[in-house]
Amino acid sequence: MKHTNDISIKLTNITKEYTIHHEKPTLVEKFYRGREEKFFALHNISLIVKRGERIGIMGPNGSGKTTLLKLISGITTPSSGSIETNGKIVSLIDLEAGFHPDLTGYQNIYLNGMLLGMKKTEIERKLKSIIEFADIKQFIDAPLFTYSSGMALRLSFSIAVHANPDIFIIDEDLSVGDRNFQRKAKKKIDELFSQQKTFIFVSHFSHLLETYCKRFIILKNGTILQDGSLATCDKYFK
Repeated sequence: MKHTNDISIKLTNITKEYTIHHEKPTLVEKFYRGREEKFFALHNISLIVKRGERIGIMGPNGSGKTTLLKLISGITTPSSGSIETNGKIVSLIDLEAGFHPDLTGYQNIYLNGMLLGMKKTEIERKLKSIIEFADIKQFIDAPLFTYSSGMALRLSFSIAVHANPDIFIIDEDLSVGDRNFQRKAKKKIDELFSQQKTFIFVSHFSHLLETYCKRFIILKNGTILQDGSLATCDKYFK
């Protein structure tokens, strides 16, 4: 759904509820369709992200960070509330999602690229750059199951950054590949920053967020505990 050009993401009263079915119910519980428990991963979240913002999201395990990213990415839908996004979203929640192990690296570039919204002509135009950036030229015709995890991650990251997203969502650290590749990855991220792309980072590593982000959101128990600058949120980084 589209919104005004200066707003990338708008969440209004978002709640995500899951039903937990407990194992090994008693006979009585079976009769009453088993024992169920409602769990709110997110509760009544409202948030506006402007174009070009770089937001870091932190919180303990179970606070709702990944659920929030999946909702923004469209991987899952909210139980209630509305989500509006403006622009193409590329999500690095699972770097290897969209790959097929029996296909070659070359074939997976087309498969993954199209899943990220790239046209075939765009992939063909960027193919050489994607392969060179991932540094897998000698293995491009080998099936993906022969790749090391590092090679697969480099290829996935390379496709993602070449997909030219308007909104970039990254879950956890950018420690993809060796130091040389990490330098290339950081340079590419900095290039996207200069193009006023919107970034949302989720990480347990405060140094990563401090390096890249200007605004910070602290989640706890599915709600926003704090939303502000580093100075405002600094106590949560300790």
